[in-house]
Amino acid sequence: MSDHQSAANTPTNGPDSRYRLPPNVAPTNYKIRLVPNLREEAFTGSVQIAIEVVSPVSQIVLNSSELEIVSATVNQEAVKVTLNPDLERLTLHQQLPKGPATIEVKYRGIFNAQMVGFYLSNFTDETGASQALATTQFESTYARKAFPCWDEPSIKATFDITIVVPPGMQAISNSAEIGRSSGPSGDEVTFATTMVMSTYLVAFVVGPLEMTKSVDVAGVPLRVVHVRGAGSTEVPSLAPVLTGDQPGGQPDSPPNTTKTGPLTVDLTAFALECGQFALDYFSEYFDQPYPGDKIDLVAIPDFAMGAMENLGCVTFRESLLLVDPDSSTQPELQRVADVIFHELAHMWFGDLVTMKWWNGLWLNEAFATFMEMRCTDAFRPEWQRWADFGLSRTAAFDIDALATTRPIEYEVHSPDDAEGMFDVLTYEKGAAVVRMLEQYLGEEAFRAGIRRYMTSHAYGNTETTDLWDAIETETGEPVRAIMDSWIFQGGTPLVSVELAPNGKSVTFSQEPLAYTEGREPSEESGPDERLWIAPLRYRWKPFNADPVTASVLLDSASVTISLESQAEWLIANAEGTSYLRTLYPPEALDTLGAVAFDFLSPIERYALVDDAWAAVLADSMTAASFLSLLESLTAENDRSVWQRILAGLRSLDRLLSGESRQNFQSIAHDAIAPSLAGLTLSPQSDDDDRSRQLRGDLIRAMGTIANDYEIQEEAKRTVAQALRNPQMVDASILAGAIDVTASLGDDVDLEDFIGAFRTAGTPQEQLRYLYATADFPEFDQLQRVLELIMSGDVRPQNAPQWLNRALRNRENGPRVWEFIQENWEELSQLVATASIVRFLSGLSSLTSPESADQTVAFFAKHPVPQGEQTLLQILERQRVEVALVGRETARFNAILAP
Repeated sequence: MSDHQSAANTPTNGPDSRYRLPPNVAPTNYKIRLVPNLREEAFTGSVQIAIEVVSPVSQIVLNSSELEIVSATVNQEAVKVTLNPDLERLTLHQQLPKGPATIEVKYRGIFNAQMVGFYLSNFTDETGASQALATTQFESTYARKAFPCWDEPSIKATFDITIVVPPGMQAISNSAEIGRSSGPSGDEVTFATTMVMSTYLVAFVVGPLEMTKSVDVAGVPLRVVHVRGAGSTEVPSLAPVLTGDQPGGQPDSPPNTTKTGPLTVDLTAFALECGQFALDYFSEYFDQPYPGDKIDLVAIPDFAMGAMENLGCVTFRESLLLVDPDSSTQPELQRVADVIFHELAHMWFGDLVTMKWWNGLWLNEAFATFMEMRCTDAFRPEWQRWADFGLSRTAAFDIDALATTRPIEYEVHSPDDAEGMFDVLTYEKGAAVVRMLEQYLGEEAFRAGIRRYMTSHAYGNTETTDLWDAIETETGEPVRAIMDSWIFQGGTPLVSVELAPNGKSVTFSQEPLAYTEGREPSEESGPDERLWIAPLRYRWKPFNADPVTASVLLDSASVTISLESQAEWLIANAEGTSYLRTLYPPEALDTLGAVAFDFLSPIERYALVDDAWAAVLADSMTAASFLSLLESLTAENDRSVWQRILAGLRSLDRLLSGESRQNFQSIAHDAIAPSLAGLTLSPQSDDDDRSRQLRGDLIRAMGTIANDYEIQEEAKRTVAQALRNPQMVDASILAGAIDVTASLGDDVDLEDFIGAFRTAGTPQEQLRYLYATADFPEFDQLQRVLELIMSGDVRPQNAPQWLNRALRNRENGPRVWEFIQENWEELSQLVATASIVRFLSGLSSLTSPESADQTVAFFAKHPVPQGEQTLLQILERQRVEVALVGRETARFNAILAP
């Protein structure tokens, strides 16, 4: 039995006692008073904590990190204090009997430099002046850097917060402002008492802020908050606007149109629309009103994470909140909606009902991810959010095929362990198995179980099994048994599908999915015998009859099912509702490819391609056979399927060189060109959002994978037009054209991109140009951007994604890795600790055996404790890619050679 299997059916709720506070004292209320000094980059504070002593004690132990303790009292008597920096503990030495007591601690601190705890975010305002605001990021264990506290999710209390605001500045926190008085140091702002909640959800923001007018949502005031001047942008309008029949132009615009004066574009309206929709949607879904007294959606210039679900004071990166729908691509808009919906789902699932300890973090994040997609699908059905989810699920599958995968839920001991849980398995795999359960039980039955869970545990803390038990009570199904097989063991099943020769029965067999260089059992570990209880929906077509859908609970290694009549074809995992991959015999796969456009949904066609590429990585299919499958599907018109086809073409391209690569480019051109011609190169008035975005995707592919000269020249012209006036060009076309231009850009193009990055009118436009600079063909060009990163001209929050993309640069990835190694210590200090491992996934693109050996040697000397398991997965995935190159490059090049 494997290590992963030994964890199955065993809840992991036994954290290391060194990191747990003694249970003999519990806080009930915090009164926090903070005086931030943004100019001096420091703050002073005091916290008065009402506590309940559960049993007599001789000392009170709580968390504190990087704070200088000035004084401490217990029941107004001064007491001795000691600090343990390693365990981040503050001990007050005082004997107390059972019952209530009050402690007060006065302290000083400096703002954190890595975007956690209480930290500064710097920006340039609309006048060009340098400004700063102070903000917070407390998840998972960083509240202790702002005030001494019981910094564990199960130790809930109420909070009364007062902040002394410097002159001319504003402050916001979790609850509504209820008082303001002037003093010598500024205005003293007082906020209402919060609901009972965990410390990691406390938040406060101080600085030159602006707020939109409140929108009333069932009695809850909703606002968007941002730094001064960031809520709108001016766009030039004194320029010719291209007509709809010109490449890159806006649809149906009259020729030679001019307008006088700049236009002011509001960047907050879309977020307000999303926020209002989500509050209504979740209140109805959970059958519970929003638990706070207000909601502020707050855009922060420097923010390591995407967003944070602080009750009533939700913080975001600017690019994930402030957006102009008219100049954004559909994925950019969807990303903003997704993140807003994700964080607002947390107001119920996470804030109102909270995990007891960090091992349960997966359920908070997985359920919020599941609900974000539900909400997005209701908000914009035309975006087809569930079809799009296939892309996210692929990333989880790829990790679960590795020996270094982990169970969704596992033991969390230390703060570093908690940081390591913020990964693809927590979010995407977790959401996928929740979706699988919902589809198996039925949406209404599932929701009834969720409502029971929310009602039973409101304002409290739970274990994962509490949710399964609530759903099981409502449905009568063996929910805990099913879900334990997915939660407490790593990996996922590969389900082989075998129709009997007479077509009158089908056999489904499961085994653990494994990539070559992944799971190779040693003699010590023995055979891999993991099994899952897998809900499996399948659809089959009898000859001369309509398709039939059925389901089975696959709870053994193999099951054979009789069919009512002879099957012409059969597809497993119908509508992609289960978290598993499928494997078909070659002839069955050919049959499904032939009927794909008549009978298979987009998510099923996506799965055909996705599962086939997994078979290539597992050495169960050749690259040539995979290319044949792609060629059979290029009449496709769905964007999600095309994204997977294009990803497959890119992967094949990296196996090729010389004349073989040139021949492949011709094949790719012939595959892509008909679909692009059908869409046309210009936006049409009847385009839907996904068609418009597919056009941009295909333009990008034609200019890069297919190396089409005409498209490349048109892309350069499109970017030149956009640099004069972004409003002249459709955003989806522009996004593709930017990437094409970058892939072959010269030094002048690079300076244009850097200039556009610095002067962009929206956060989305800024990031398009910045990230595309990672694709430039010469290392000296990348070196120019690396210098901007190291100097701080690129915000540290954006550096990891740029580095990840630059590592994947076909020509320059190895030299980028050399730069990272040479500057490792400085980069480690520059970016947030949780972000270090994120840019390393690009190492999988370095596919020589020497590169793989060298990366292992480097990290043996340079550990990444906040992402130890993720790093092991990255290194293993690199070895998988090395193995792929080793077995496929010669034979695939030979096949495509002239």
